[in-house]
This record gives sequence, structure tokens and C-alpha cells, in this order.
Amino acid sequence: MSDVSRRRFLGTGAMAPLILHANDKSGTKRPVLGSGDHVYEAYHDWGELPASIQYGNTHGVVEDSQGRIYVHHTVGSTSESSDSMVVFDAQGKFVKSWGKEFKGGAHGLHIRREGSTEFLYLCDTKRGVVVKATIEGEEVFTLGYPDKSEAYKPGADGKLPKYSPTNLAIAPNGDLYVGDGYGSSYINQYNSKGEYLRTFGGKGKEAGKLDCPHGIAVDMRTGSPVLTVADRANNRIQRFTLAGEHIDFIAGTNLPCHFSYFRNGDVVVPDLGARVTLMDRHNQVIEHLGDDSASKWQDTRKLSRDQFTPGKFVCPHSACFDHEGNIFVVEWVEVGRVTKLKKVT
Repeated sequence: MSDVSRRRFLGTGAMAPLILHANDKSGTKRPVLGSGDHVYEAYHDWGELPASIQYGNTHGVVEDSQGRIYVHHTVGSTSESSDSMVVFDAQGKFVKSWGKEFKGGAHGLHIRREGSTEFLYLCDTKRGVVVKATIEGEEVFTLGYPDKSEAYKPGADGKLPKYSPTNLAIAPNGDLYVGDGYGSSYINQYNSKGEYLRTFGGKGKEAGKLDCPHGIAVDMRTGSPVLTVADRANNRIQRFTLAGEHIDFIAGTNLPCHFSYFRNGDVVVPDLGARVTLMDRHNQVIEHLGDDSASKWQDTRKLSRDQFTPGKFVCPHSACFDHEGNIFVVEWVEVGRVTKLKKVT
């Protein structure tokens, strides 16, 4: 384990709220997405963002046991505050912000209860670290470059392989699996103490190989843990045993980014190519929500938010179910966007 510390990186933001687009462009009814038992009302630009904070790319989102929503973003270029973590209550009211250290590198976000305490695990692609922190922003430990792995030894040119972690998952026994999505396309496994165990994957298209393992999760829906990887640049989802052995592929997504599971067995998969995919417990596609994949979304993501089409997604990067079955989606757009998909019953 590297750079172990207990320093605090808690910050604050001014409290003057900026409510972005309380209604859709027409100012009338909000867009409704989905069908059947999976219908959602879209609340784009959800949350009362303080005037001192300007979103950069919104990259991670989770809910804690109190119903608070955490959004991890890279920080906008003209933002007064450098805080990368913004916390809202269930109604979207700003609670606090922190995380100046993650400015420019804020990426994957995972929450886990350990005993009676909840912890956040954060990936920083700029600094190349994974940080475990309390939900108040107090650092517990940091994992740095995986230099104990033979895969990350210097090459013939003396240079180290690139390492840039994008997301992580945690097994029932506490083992951590870190996806090196923007680096060398390996998955690095550690025990709960942060001690290195193994490396598997690596860049390639064949079974067991990966190309940008962008998102990663442990699927417990069958009762036995299965490591599920968003093998994004290979345009597929790939599943592994906890020992890193290939199991199979799952079809139905184009550019999968991450996963969130609901208690009824549904899984939501943010797809960078302008849609959010819902799958059932058998990994069959239920809906492609807000599908705008036929558009020029690569260009749209750089535009101002008034150019975004209500009811359509641009670049979904992360998503999570809340405890009621609503879905929060954050997008890789330059001005940031948080959408709440409120379940219609």
C-alpha cells in the first residue's frame, strides 16, 4: 500500500444555489422515457449547484444509505471552487463539496458499507491513484502505481507502462479489482488491506483480453460473485471469475462504461454512445433509454447545454439506482450534466 495517510481534503462552496433548467426546453412536461414496467420521467440538470461550482465532465455518481447523491466531476475551467465532489440530499439540495486533489482526474466512484461505516473509493486518472475515503472526505489509504506486478515493470526502453485507473469493484471478501482503463488495459487485484495479489487481462480482443476496461463490478445476482467488466473499446461486456478467468461475453451494448444493480435484478449500463441500457437479471436488454446513438454525439458533447435534446442522452458515463429504483445518470460532456430518471409507478 502506498502513500498511506489520514489527511483531510474537505472543502466548501458558496451556498447561493443555481438550479439548472428546472423544466425542459419548452417549459412544459418533462420527457418520459421507457415503456411497460420501466417508465421514467427525466429531470435533466438535477440538483441545486452552488454558483461557486462549475461542473467539468461529470464522471461518477453513487447514493449513500441516507439517500444522499455524490457526483464526482473534473471541475470546470472557470469554476471558482476546485472541489471535485458535490453532495446533494435526496431532493437535490446542495449539502457540501470537497476533493480539490481530484481536480482534472476525478473518475470512477464506488461506495461500500464496511461494518457500520460507509466508505467511498475514488479513481483519479490524472494522478494515477485509487483513494479510499470516508463519506466526509477523510482519506483512509491510497493505492498508487502497481509496481509489484510483472506487467508494470520497465520495458526495454526503460519506460514504465502507462497506468490510469478508471473504476474499481470490491468482492464479498474485500478484495479490490482496479480497472486500468486509460492505461494498459489490465485489471489489478488487491486484498482488503491494499496488498497486491495478481494482474490479469491486458490489451487484446480475444477472450480474457481487454481494451479499455472502463467499468467493473461484482455481480451477486446469482448468489455467486461474478466479475463483470465494461470492455469499452472492444464494444462488449466481459465476465470473469474472481480469479481472473474468462467466463463469457454479454451482448447488447455499444460502448459500455459501468454498472449498477437494483434489488430486483435489473442492471443499468451507461453507454457512452448516447444511450442508457437497462438489462434484466438474465442480462437481456429491456430498454435503451434516451437513445440518440444515431446522432453526432461526439460533437454535441462539446456544446452548451441548451443544445442538448430533452429526453435524449449525449455521453452517459456513469449511472446508479437509488433505493427507490430511480436512476441517476452523469455524462461525459464539457459542461457536465446530471439527470434523474424518476421511476413512474
